[in-house]
Amino acid sequence: MDINLRVAKKEDCVRLLELINELAIYEKAPEEVTVTLQEFEDAGFGTNPVWKAFVAEVDGLVVGFALYYIRYSTWKGCRLYLEDFLVTETMRGKNIGKLLFERCIAETKELGFSGMVWQVLDWNEPAINFYKKYEATVEDGWLNASLSKAQLLNL
Repeated sequence: MDINLRVAKKEDCVRLLELINELAIYEKAPEEVTVTLQEFEDAGFGTNPVWKAFVAEVDGLVVGFALYYIRYSTWKGCRLYLEDFLVTETMRGKNIGKLLFERCIAETKELGFSGMVWQVLDWNEPAINFYKKYEATVEDGWLNASLSKAQLLNL
């Protein structure tokens, strides 16, 4: 199997949103994906892009991706934040995830960042086991907090 790893292009956005929806279903939150294609494209390829992604293709089809942005920590400095990382279910176990994850590690080093961070659901044992192979630290004790667009409008 020939795997082509490359930087995502605007033309990939429709497929990336399909994979993002697949991830949301896996994470038991499909209703949480509310971004439109236009918003997604603008955020990645507009005048002020905020995200970048690597994609893995097999036979011309994107079967996995790793989307990141730059996060600034007042304690640590610039860090690569891996927002979403997915290999479609039928292609898992073929080292595609390893290639994507290691490309993110390389990007973190190339950019001279102080580290790479991400979140993983506490019940996602396959992902946790994958990250442990890299000796990643999986922290306890932090709770996620957010305000939605609707909540912000009410403030």
